[in-house]
Amino acid sequence: MSEPVSNFQKATEKGDFVITAEIGPPKGTNIRPVIDEAEEYLKNGKVSAVNVTDIQTAVMRSSSMVGCKLLIDSGIEPVLQMVTRDRNRLALMSDLLSAYILGVRNVLALTGDHITMGDHPGAKAVYDLDSVGLLQAIGRLEDGTDMGVDFKGRPNKLDGKPEFFKGCCVTPCADCPEPQVIKLAKKVEAGAQFCQTQAVYDASAFENFISMVGDIDIPILAGIVVLKSAGMAKYMNGNVPGVQVPDSIVKTLSDAPKEDRQKKTVEITAKLIRDLKPLCSGVHLMTLGWDHLVPDIIEEAGL
Repeated sequence: MSEPVSNFQKATEKGDFVITAEIGPPKGTNIRPVIDEAEEYLKNGKVSAVNVTDIQTAVMRSSSMVGCKLLIDSGIEPVLQMVTRDRNRLALMSDLLSAYILGVRNVLALTGDHITMGDHPGAKAVYDLDSVGLLQAIGRLEDGTDMGVDFKGRPNKLDGKPEFFKGCCVTPCADCPEPQVIKLAKKVEAGAQFCQTQAVYDASAFENFISMVGDIDIPILAGIVVLKSAGMAKYMNGNVPGVQVPDSIVKTLSDAPKEDRQKKTVEITAKLIRDLKPLCSGVHLMTLGWDHLVPDIIEEAGL
């Protein structure tokens, strides 16, 4: 087995219960909020790595790569999220090499939300590769070649090759989980070494998915979107495929006075972590700007 390329990989291979988090780059040039979020994660010291989203929900923002560089400069290990929606294989491989040169060692391969979800519905989607194809492309780069050939039909060789800790995503609580298990197997076969899931709020549904995974042996981090209100929970139930927030959680948020809402959010998230901990290798917290709650969530969860 080769040496781990990142502290995040090292933590998963040690068998630690790993916590990752997530930030979104700014829609504009004001990087202060990103720096502030980075400082929050640096202070609590329990987060192994922080994902930087890549034009999430097809809403135009600055790049994941620049967000990763800002995290590196702040002393935080980033995970570069990379979607195939917006770039062809040339641009994807170029960005991977560039990210490695800048110090990025963790990559999450994603296909990306559809263009129609975002603020530029008239934009043209690319989808030259899907997430499996992107993982395969990363593997080619790590072997020292790209996906092209020279004029004699030989693989193009690289002058220096990258090495990444490669991740993928699945939706474990989908109405029909079998296709998700098949997708996960294909992604692992293509080179995925870890998995961060879409949002999970039902431990029993997640347990069912894990029981179906069988001998697919990579660390799986259960995703949790931190719920800010009952309205947000209802929106996710109605608009996010494969995500179902139980009525009990919606009621708890509905009944909470406004001044107690963040406290209830901490309690709900911490209970989810406790319920999911025996079933997975860690959790991926998507705080949507409420990163200041992460230390309280970790403490309440008993981590």
